[in-house]
Amino acid sequence: MTAPTVPVVALRADVFERALDARDARFDGVFFVGITTTGIYCRPVCPARVAYHDHRRFFRSAAAAERAGFRPCMRCRPELAPGLALIDAVPRLARAAALRIAAGALNGRTVADLARDLGVSERHLRRALEREIGVSPLELAQTHRLLLAKQLLADTGLAVTRVAYASGFQSLRRFNAAFLEQYRMAPSVIRRRFRSRSTEKAELREDAPLHLSLAYRAPFAWDALLAFLQRDAIDGVEIVDKYSYARTIQIDGLSGFIVVEDAAPKVGALRLEQPPRGTSAIARRPANARVSHVNVAVSPSLVPAIMPLLARLRQLFDLDAEPTVIDAHLVESGLGALVTRRPGVRIPGAVDGFDVALRALLRGRARAGLGNSTNDPARRVAWALGEPLDTGIVALSRLVPSAARVADAGAARLEALGIPRSRATAAVAVARLVADGTLRLEPGTDVAAARRTLTEIAGVGDQLATTIMMRALYWPDALSVTDRALQRAAEVSTPRELRARGEQWRPWRAYAALHLSLDAQDVSR
Repeated sequence: MTAPTVPVVALRADVFERALDARDARFDGVFFVGITTTGIYCRPVCPARVAYHDHRRFFRSAAAAERAGFRPCMRCRPELAPGLALIDAVPRLARAAALRIAAGALNGRTVADLARDLGVSERHLRRALEREIGVSPLELAQTHRLLLAKQLLADTGLAVTRVAYASGFQSLRRFNAAFLEQYRMAPSVIRRRFRSRSTEKAELREDAPLHLSLAYRAPFAWDALLAFLQRDAIDGVEIVDKYSYARTIQIDGLSGFIVVEDAAPKVGALRLEQPPRGTSAIARRPANARVSHVNVAVSPSLVPAIMPLLARLRQLFDLDAEPTVIDAHLVESGLGALVTRRPGVRIPGAVDGFDVALRALLRGRARAGLGNSTNDPARRVAWALGEPLDTGIVALSRLVPSAARVADAGAARLEALGIPRSRATAAVAVARLVADGTLRLEPGTDVAAARRTLTEIAGVGDQLATTIMMRALYWPDALSVTDRALQRAAEVSTPRELRARGEQWRPWRAYAALHLSLDAQDVSR
């Protein structure tokens, strides 16, 4: 059994050997190791006895390990590993394709469809993924489907048929055949292996939330991320406190809610029977969970869209970041004191790119934190144009309006809600571009092209466009050089000086800007 040739892995094999011997959690999800004597592939943190060096084969992705014929380990469970931050690891095309495939872009669609979305030929797309990730688009998609199915079989009581469709398979027969072909076992074997856990979940009501975990690499400045999301929240759409984040979501035509909390909250774990502040469901820790993960509760209505939903949650909380690498770079770039004060800062992403853009456009440069106030323009628009939603949770009762609804409402309607004309016009212009597909506000979109489109709209300047790029497009190198507050925090006085200083922070300028902003907020208190 031989691994595919992957130059990057070959060059770093000595590093991976040391990381595996030390079971270094910082490399969890960065690489996988296949054991030739067993045909199993593992995470570097696997508790099983470490194999001899000449029995190891290293892979940069789970898909590459499975392509070489290895099966996922039942002890360390590769499907629970944090993802690889592809933003700077591969060229733009491969990154865009990989992000969309992870969100289910090939579920029920062809590679030709995806290539057309990305504006390239099918052949060019296949070659880009083979060269940069070591697998074909279909192999990458199949691995995502099977690993998600394995997690659902092990950690939930969902019926096998629901697992199959939720994982992106178009038929139960194809699901069973793929599982047997790839893993050399039937799905029922996984279910029996984790019988006690899945049986407990199956005993819950059918309308009870689905409970899963999403891993990350420590450290994680969870408090700082929640504080940002709390300031940005819209009353009726989100509930954010010191320990958890909950919100309504509409995805692929399905509506529901999610609740997320870190696995190690400051107080005892919250339970379904004792909901916080009107929240009737909260994520609970799976029995097999590791410490470095967040717990997620998903309403049953969103289960058919679980693959794109989980991908968006990973982006919202920046769970695939490699904080030790980012922090070390920022320390070398002169931000050591800030990194020491707040290690593991994450970019606040988005579950819906237009949602982020709409808030930024409606609020302008106004200070966030008005979400519970009738003075918040984003709240007024959400309550006037957003669809009502019965979640069973009193404080989660409204969806953020879609781009189509805002476009149909028009600027005059927004002005009637108290939105200044310039902001109303800009918001409707962006809504129309998103609604007709001209502008895609999602990870994998060409950053330069999207930025150019936004800044051509009257009322959308550098600062607003940068905020949208960072959050909606999940872009770690976003930096607004015209932001006066950021200039002061960086102790420079002109955009040119900030741009020059920012060069040493690349490719993680957004993280540097977040550190500076958080420090400035601490000073102003």
